[in-house]
Amino acid sequence: MSDVADPLSIGVLGYGFMSRAHANALARLPMFFPDAPSTERAVLVGRNADAVETAASRLGFAATATDWREVVDDVDVFYNLGPNHVHADPSIAALEAGTHVLCEKPLARTLDEAAAMRDAASNSDAVAGCGFNYRYVPAVRLARRFVEDGRIGDVRQFRGQYLQDWLADPDAPWSWRLGEDLAGSGVLGDFGAHTIDLARFLVGDSAGAIERVSGHLQTFVEARPAPDDEGTRPVTVDDAYTAQAEFDNGAVGTFEGSRYAHGHENDHRIEIHGSAGSLSFSLERLNELRYADSDDRGYERILVTGEDDPYGEAWWPPGHTLGWEHAVVHENYEFLRSIAAADPFRPSFEDGYAVQRVLGAIERAAERGDWVAVDEITDE
Repeated sequence: MSDVADPLSIGVLGYGFMSRAHANALARLPMFFPDAPSTERAVLVGRNADAVETAASRLGFAATATDWREVVDDVDVFYNLGPNHVHADPSIAALEAGTHVLCEKPLARTLDEAAAMRDAASNSDAVAGCGFNYRYVPAVRLARRFVEDGRIGDVRQFRGQYLQDWLADPDAPWSWRLGEDLAGSGVLGDFGAHTIDLARFLVGDSAGAIERVSGHLQTFVEARPAPDDEGTRPVTVDDAYTAQAEFDNGAVGTFEGSRYAHGHENDHRIEIHGSAGSLSFSLERLNELRYADSDDRGYERILVTGEDDPYGEAWWPPGHTLGWEHAVVHENYEFLRSIAAADPFRPSFEDGYAVQRVLGAIERAAERGDWVAVDEITDE
């Protein structure tokens, strides 16, 4: 749809967790960001007609559809929030129709799919964004500001750790995230994509690109109860991963993720060590950024809720904290503003492709048992 209307009509593929998050964000924007473009939740798409009707009523969508092909050229903006195996085709079709696209991460199952999506975005006048919503946590954006302002000096080390425990029980049922044909990879793509994107976002300009990586992938439970109670289904992706990285400037990095970490509900931890200081952040304490300078007196806790902090003036008085969902509100705000201004949006499909290359390099390094240069990973 080449001509953008006011309000922007929004079509959403999927009616699960992320669809609820984005519907909530769209509803909140007029209340807290009055300069955001106006929107209408036009149509919700899902395969199960009854389930999508129920979800549409709950989430405030005017209509439903069971085939994304009926939607992508009939709305202004298409949110692709489905499982990884349906990221490529609907997103490409929407972009070819001139419809703006926000697609969940990881961008695709494979580098070839990611390349096709990147090329479709490059060849379209529409805005395309990849859903790395943690870029929009105020404390993360403040961390980037500290790095850019030289508060920690030259970046020497990046540490990223993403831990959850929802599969620690070996009898937890199988889901689409555990099948390679549907997900592409396991924790590496699901959690590692977020961590690698934050490495690029927070230290990319200071440390350069990730140049080479090592990797190790592990599956702990080979089969899980089928969701229909009909026996078991094989787990064909990784349950945990670890990786090391070297940046262009010689900085070192470590990445790890697991769904088997008892006591960690949704713990994405980032540490950045530089020549003049350090930064530390945990998603489970997302209103806080910890900062240490070169005086070696330990970390200072910064509560990132002030009016001068990123997005602070839009919300509550200082000390009245935000939650996980606010990052999705901020993501929607920036994405829709990019559409209104006809400006590029970051993270873009090009960013999603770049992350996919690093994921591919980690997989290859795990297969080889050796370091792999990211430049080796191509879609040609």
